[in-house]
Amino acid sequence: MMAKRDPEQEKEALEWIFTILGEAIPKGEFEDILQDGTVLCRLMNKLSPGNLPKINTSGGQFKMMENLNNFLIAIKAYGVSIQDVFQTADLYEKKQVSQVTTTLFALGRATYQHPEWTGPWLGPRPSEENKREFSDEQLAASKSVIGLQAGSNKGASQAGDTTGAQRRVIQGK
Repeated sequence: MMAKRDPEQEKEALEWIFTILGEAIPKGEFEDILQDGTVLCRLMNKLSPGNLPKINTSGGQFKMMENLNNFLIAIKAYGVSIQDVFQTADLYEKKQVSQVTTTLFALGRATYQHPEWTGPWLGPRPSEENKREFSDEQLAASKSVIGLQAGSNKGASQAGDTTGAQRRVIQGK
């Protein structure tokens, strides 16, 4: 799990978060700073004011996990794809911290979709649609072109291919 982590991305994500919050980055490890969910909930309230009216600052393990869960619900509503969202246990139990970084970069990309957000972004700008229009003449001309993957590869076949293991069937007596 540690091999997947990128300390530079973690640092960049923390810098982005605390720039938005207008605070200095506290000392400590990436996962320790974010583990109780309070920083993440405050971040979400800056990106989308009033989105998380209740942030648990004290209480037991379940209150802190509730912060993480509320943050995850809020970022899905904000536009982060479900494939990019970490599980609560990934951060709270420090199991897949690299997934937390992936989620934060996905959240940073989602801010591009919100014109009301004028603050800093995180990560590369998402691609935009580049719709193309073709005339009827261009479409008709394309029908006469046969691509190599359409089966016209000058008689190429797998005949004589000896690569790979062959399957042998041995019948017993």
